[in-house]
Amino acid sequence: MFRTLISQCLLIAIAYGLGSPATAQTPQTQSNPQQKHVRILTVGNSFTHNATRYLDELVAAAGHRLTHKMLSISGSPLRLHASKAMAFEKNPEAPSAHYRGGESLQQALKSEPWDFVTIQQVSIQSHNIKTYRPFARQLADIIRRDAPEATLLVHQTWAYRSDDPRFGKSNPAAGEPATQRAMYEGLSKAYRTITADLSAQRIPVGDAFWLADNDPDFGYRASPNFDAGSFVSTDLPAQPHSLHVGYRWKNRDGEPQLGMDGHHANLAGEYLGACVWFECLYGESPVGNGFVPEKLDVDYAAHLQEIAHQAAQQGGDVAHGISGETALSVGR
Repeated sequence: MFRTLISQCLLIAIAYGLGSPATAQTPQTQSNPQQKHVRILTVGNSFTHNATRYLDELVAAAGHRLTHKMLSISGSPLRLHASKAMAFEKNPEAPSAHYRGGESLQQALKSEPWDFVTIQQVSIQSHNIKTYRPFARQLADIIRRDAPEATLLVHQTWAYRSDDPRFGKSNPAAGEPATQRAMYEGLSKAYRTITADLSAQRIPVGDAFWLADNDPDFGYRASPNFDAGSFVSTDLPAQPHSLHVGYRWKNRDGEPQLGMDGHHANLAGEYLGACVWFECLYGESPVGNGFVPEKLDVDYAAHLQEIAHQAAQQGGDVAHGISGETALSVGR
């Protein structure tokens, strides 16, 4: 299956003139005779921001071009994006049909010849397939009607950090994941199910996070003896190889308080996510890409590039750089 998938990717790449992966030397745009210009419209929330934070730099380092428009609402589920789209269907002038910039989904879909359009579920609901329906289908139908040449992608978000407060409840509600593993397994099944339902393709960022978090050498390991009360405002707990923001100091009522964000990606997580997106959109491995964020260890960045490539290849149902054409349908 794996070799067949790679062969299909290579054949499609040759057929559409994608060529072999570019080797970047610096974060600046390189001369590339086979430069690709990919246009994407993303519909999501802060997790979309996280996963695409460094996409522009990776694309430039590989000598390609990117046009990216984002329709984003903080903490927004599929239901909210679908409600905006359906409101526009009923009344294009309705304020609830438009995003902050004044544009509706339908208008955004017609604003560029998009190669890809992405949707995703809000992370807190990502394990529950019931929350995807009927909203993902409503969005997919409008996307395919108003941007018929675009490939629909489903951005698979990631599980929270293993020591996130969500997993510290002694009596979790029915259906609520009690561990990082349970959350990952739930969201993985839900994303694969909705991807198949929509005959879409998947961007497996959640798979990449799981692989990286569970790597024997570079995976994050929570301290078993952590005591929040033992830290002063100038200290932070050791969080080696965390992909999430984790512990940070906040000012609450004029007093410093140690807070925890096990949801959002930190610099390393954002880089990992962008590497997965890069391979899915351009059909090229991120391994060897010359862009590494200034504060990210070079060796660790190389490891994350490898993890991203592994996730993209194992995903099977990822669209490998096929702009506006029939995408792969292996292993959905």
